[in-house]
Amino acid sequence: MNRTATLITGWILLLFLVSCDTGKQKEEPELSEEKKGTYWDYTLSNEERAEKLLSQMTLEEKVSQLTYNSAAIPRLDVPQYNWWSEALHGVARFSRATVFPQAIGLGATFDPDLVHRVATAISDEGRALYHAAQEKGNKGQYQGLTYWSPNVNIFRDARWGRGQETYGEDPFLSGELGSAFVKGIQGDHPEYLKAAACAKHYVVHSGPEALRHEFNAKAGPKDMYETYLPAFESLVETGVQGVMCAYNRTNGKPCCGSKPLLVDILREDWNFNGYIVSDCWALNDIHANHNYTDTPVESAALAINSTVDLNCGNTYPHLTEAVKQGLVEEATIDSALKTLLEIRFKLGQFDPPEMNPYTSISTDVVNSDEHRQLAREAAQKSMVLLKNENNTLPLKKDLDMVYVTGPNATDQQVLLGNYYGLSDNLVTILEGIVGKTELGNSVRYKQGVLLDRENVNPIDWASGTASEADATIAVMGITPMLEGEEGESLASPSKGDRPQIGLPQHQLEYIKKLKADNPNPVIVVLTGGSPIAVPEVQEIADAVLFAWYPGEQGGNAVADILFGDAVPSGRLPITFPKSTDQLPPYEDYNMEGRTYKYMDEEPLYPFGFGLSYTSFEFSDLQLSADEIDKGETVNVQVTVTNTGDMSAEEVVQLYLTDVKASFRVPDHSLKGIKRIALEPGESQEVSFEITREMMEVIDMAGNAVIEPGAYTVTIAEASPGPRSRELGAAKPAEGTIKVSE
Repeated sequence: MNRTATLITGWILLLFLVSCDTGKQKEEPELSEEKKGTYWDYTLSNEERAEKLLSQMTLEEKVSQLTYNSAAIPRLDVPQYNWWSEALHGVARFSRATVFPQAIGLGATFDPDLVHRVATAISDEGRALYHAAQEKGNKGQYQGLTYWSPNVNIFRDARWGRGQETYGEDPFLSGELGSAFVKGIQGDHPEYLKAAACAKHYVVHSGPEALRHEFNAKAGPKDMYETYLPAFESLVETGVQGVMCAYNRTNGKPCCGSKPLLVDILREDWNFNGYIVSDCWALNDIHANHNYTDTPVESAALAINSTVDLNCGNTYPHLTEAVKQGLVEEATIDSALKTLLEIRFKLGQFDPPEMNPYTSISTDVVNSDEHRQLAREAAQKSMVLLKNENNTLPLKKDLDMVYVTGPNATDQQVLLGNYYGLSDNLVTILEGIVGKTELGNSVRYKQGVLLDRENVNPIDWASGTASEADATIAVMGITPMLEGEEGESLASPSKGDRPQIGLPQHQLEYIKKLKADNPNPVIVVLTGGSPIAVPEVQEIADAVLFAWYPGEQGGNAVADILFGDAVPSGRLPITFPKSTDQLPPYEDYNMEGRTYKYMDEEPLYPFGFGLSYTSFEFSDLQLSADEIDKGETVNVQVTVTNTGDMSAEEVVQLYLTDVKASFRVPDHSLKGIKRIALEPGESQEVSFEITREMMEVIDMAGNAVIEPGAYTVTIAEASPGPRSRELGAAKPAEGTIKVSE
């Protein structure tokens, strides 16, 4: 190679390395003299810049910055900014964007790495869309970089319509996946945020939807520190920039005006120094519905004195009057605004674009082929195979006739879930199935039954076709019209909640008709964002696949699973009861009798459960020590073998159990998850590190204690218990470790 070619090659390599490295700060442009020493001076710390800007503001200008739609201050060149943006499973309510599976579906992947990749794709698209909107002068709601996601509330009751927005019922799983999401949203630059994530809704918030503006959730110290707080603490440790306080009261105090929750725990115990935002119009609830204060002025004072920095709503404009009345010190307003300004500086809103590596993200990433493929992968890994009698699945692609029926086969709503973006690549389940079958073979479709009520027309031209088909795929379940947030679920008589969690009776009757005198397989695909109690379907159907709200590629992913181009590997992030009779009263926040940790009755499907097209074996569990002392760790190792004949991924789950506790402790507690891929016949050694802190249990006073004695170590593919084995889960591997005095 000659010298010229060598130089050209070198320059190309250099340009490639520079363009690929968004983790390093770009070269600083020259700072003009008039900006030196002002809040525009990017050589100063964010704290110094915030203080300089604050010092120039009047009280009225400061207050104007404390609501979600922060006003422009022209005399100081401060642009307007709307803090309210959403990104639960894709950039939401803004523009064209990739729609990933709903959060509960991401929870079913049990895969922090996948969730991180999804969140990274979301924030890439969010950055590109933000700058495109800025160039057009669009600065409205949902067009910012402060995403009020993720939702890490605990899905403690199957009736809650918004449980679909969470990662499930387990605090450890929620913390692991939520932290991965936060890291993907915020990026890893040492100075700039790609976007700012926000953990919501703090805290003890999971229904009833109809009462959330007035409800008092009562939770004892044990339940607070064992169930409701840990996921939030995990996200704070990860560095989440925002926390949203909830609508309801917790133990008598409004969540957005609770010193015990916001100051004592969040700020002081956990050292959270990000911003706290009220849920939208939650401060109005304090006086109007909770009757905790008498006036908006008092509500505003209570919230900001409890360190709520930002008001989504219209209550904080009353802060000017609160200062005049002596209810709030101006220094308190300064402290709140300083926190908010520092977030905006971290986002690079006052810096030259060339300094921020995230400003160069192209709009080409928005709903790109790569992101659509990621959405398809996430949907595939989220789907949970609940039954597969006689290896009904996967289906052969050359079947003479496949019959697709059911109310959700062509419904795009089932792809979207709640808090969704929009895409021009939505693939319904029917479209996915049609695209998978071979030309020359027959695919037929009739809806057959309505979603939420019996057919008005008594003529049935649909169910009889099932007996003619080599396989019938009935796409049933519920949609966001029947569950969700109070104002979203248009067909819900209970503002989004589900007082009865079974499959609508007319859908069940239709499935019975499809299978009656029909020797050919009937596969039921269920959509929904919460447990559907279907013991009859478990008995009737030949196979049952739970697809959640699977995102824009959901139809392709369902077809991939049904026809064997992908092997199901999703696991249930929440227990499926047999009926509401197995649930405690909905308004009771005591965890006794709830979730896999405390449920005494046999569930329909247990937490962590999900079948595969292959089989796995857990063997040769070994502990590096049989006793764990203070400051030590113990390594637990197990051999996992694919004993079937298909390549597949397995979700390996680690559970710990305090065998002889002196008070009620969880039956089992998830403490580790690993997803591995195995070829047929292949074995892999999987190990977890057990720390002494993992043995902590929460006593009735809310204290974390480690009781000496024996703990059972279980490594399995579902939560331990006879129901998991009855449904086909592999035999777990178990050992015992002793905790020393």
